[in-house]
Amino acid sequence: MTTLDTISVGQTVEVGKLSGEGTSLRRRLLDMGITPKTKITYVRCAPLGDPMQLDVRGYSLTIRKSDAALVEVL
Repeated sequence: MTTLDTISVGQTVEVGKLSGEGTSLRRRLLDMGITPKTKITYVRCAPLGDPMQLDVRGYSLTIRKSDAALVEVL
């Protein structure tokens, strides 16, 4: 199992599933467009390594690595 927080800059992955059933964070990630089978590209990270900037459905999204750990990718 690979999670979104462990991929490399420039890598494009597809969302497999989201963990954290029943949490508000999972709901927020789904609302931001991180749904199963969505392609996500890791654009860059902040100087200290967190947060990470992603390209999701043609827009830029910045999330914490701890939040990205809930997203399993293929």
